[in-house]
Amino acid sequence: MKNNSKKFTKKIISGKYKGKILNIPSKSSTRSSKTIVLESFFNTLQFDIVDATFVEVFAGSGSIGLEALSRGAKKIYFMEKDRDALVVLKKNIAQMEPSVCEVFAGDSFVNINAVIKSIKTRDEKAYIYIDPPFSVREGMEDIYAKMLSLIAHLPKEAVKMLIVEHMTGLELPTEINSFELKKSKKFGNTTLTYYT
Repeated sequence: MKNNSKKFTKKIISGKYKGKILNIPSKSSTRSSKTIVLESFFNTLQFDIVDATFVEVFAGSGSIGLEALSRGAKKIYFMEKDRDALVVLKKNIAQMEPSVCEVFAGDSFVNINAVIKSIKTRDEKAYIYIDPPFSVREGMEDIYAKMLSLIAHLPKEAVKMLIVEHMTGLELPTEINSFELKKSKKFGNTTLTYYT
């Protein structure tokens, strides 16, 4: 019998680990960010990412946080619930710089408090990248409502910028508590929205 467990991979685009191959969990459990979305995001941030603290909520393979690491971010927090994704994420981190990466396994809506506490203890402000599963997925119907609540409860003094990767059809509010929508950019069925 032929083995059909095809491995999905993605390369680091730029920086110290350019070309390093990352594994990606199966499409059933997570959704990988498109390369065009990643490139646009990092072009927007440019050199701001150097020495920055970066949080990837719903991390999956960790491709965004690890790209940030490759481009000079100094501390990365990964948050992921899915077991298979966690195995892949930890393997990807192991081949780069595990000492500056911290993984919070379990429900991101619960773990966000521990992550924020750690950021505040370090007296830092973080770039927080939130890429929830699309709400069309089974069991994810309320994911965006929960995400907006998560954002609304984030303390402004711990956040440098919020970036939400979401379905293009979703209209996000211009203000979420003390965060203001700065810009949105569409990439087919995916949109990046920035809050400061």
